[in-house]
Amino acid sequence: MMAAEGQRVVLITGCSSGIGLAIAVMLARDEMKRYYVNNAGVGLVGPLEALSMDDMMKVFQTNFFGVVRMIKEVMPDMKRRRSGHIIVISSAMGLQGVAFNDVYSASKFAIEGFCESLAIQLLKFNITMSMIEPGPVHTEFEMKMFADVSKKEYVGTDPETLHHFRTCYLPSAANIFQGLGQTPEDIAKVTKKVIESPRPPFRNLTNPLYTPIVALKYADETGILSVHTFYHMLYNLGGVMHVSLNILKCLSCGCLRKRAITPT
Repeated sequence: MMAAEGQRVVLITGCSSGIGLAIAVMLARDEMKRYYVNNAGVGLVGPLEALSMDDMMKVFQTNFFGVVRMIKEVMPDMKRRRSGHIIVISSAMGLQGVAFNDVYSASKFAIEGFCESLAIQLLKFNITMSMIEPGPVHTEFEMKMFADVSKKEYVGTDPETLHHFRTCYLPSAANIFQGLGQTPEDIAKVTKKVIESPRPPFRNLTNPLYTPIVALKYADETGILSVHTFYHMLYNLGGVMHVSLNILKCLSCGCLRKRAITPT
């Protein structure tokens, strides 16, 4: 990508709608420098037994290998200029696995590991790598996925697993989506803040409600605490989901108030 001296250039993938479009619109209003924002991605939800290997491969081709290919294209020019900022729209599911999102989560874990490793090398060339990690976002992409998921029959899935998927996962996912969901503009604002930061963080959770969830995982090196917590939230719901969402909201409000009153 060529640009005149002093001109600022942004390359964004997956910007026809949703998060990518919101980022493109927001950044178009400002004079930017040389950036690469990778936003292209696809989802896959459902019982593993019913998912075809072809569909799984398509997820990895877009969410992992698609990102790798694009980074391979833009990286040499950034290295020659010893300047640049690569931003990848990942997911909170790249930090914490979620039931019935096995393959999607795996693709995001893969890109998190890839970028974390590459970020170390790129520092030598004055190139910054940043991950943007949204939770649920209200986009046409997610709404269409939920609609498609509810219509599928998931042939090959045992009745018990299918029952858990339909009666436990789907209602709780809708609850979380409504309770914790952000807008594409919210993600764009976080991305813009990362771009404008003189020392942008590597990882950037867009929703502070997810901070306790990620902290829960790293609080116990055995992984038992995290796995069992999510198990009970999914299968022993009752009022747990409602209470959990309220607790997360309270924690988030507390974090936001603390940030607001902390002197800069």
